Amino acid sequence: MGCRILVVDDEPLVCESIRMLLAYDGHRVETACSGEEALKRFGREEFDLVFTDFCMPGMKGDELAAQIKHRAPEKPVILLTAFPPSHHVAAIDLVITKPFYLSTLREAIETVMNKVRAK
Repeated sequence: MGCRILVVDDEPLVCESIRMLLAYDGHRVETACSGEEALKRFGREEFDLVFTDFCMPGMKGDELAAQIKHRAPEKPVILLTAFPPSHHVAAIDLVITKPFYLSTLREAIETVMNKVRAK
């Protein structure tokens, strides 16, 4: 059975593309177009992990990750970005640089979920 995943990106086409790729693998995927919308969804629904863009208007991906970790420290957050932060962000479990392949997303999910299971 797949994971329940929240994908956050301010570009709707990116959200939908990632949603379709992950749904193809059997994951149940919801999307949000902002950090604020993501936090509302995260408060109402249960997710196994979050993929978030870094550069978004308003709340950036690292800020969203910090808010998620504050609410649920065990939830993995994977940063998807064309411009990785120049500093280490403790709330981020993994960074994937855009552009990426489906295999990269698969490996990332396996990596973070194995860490969750090991705890």
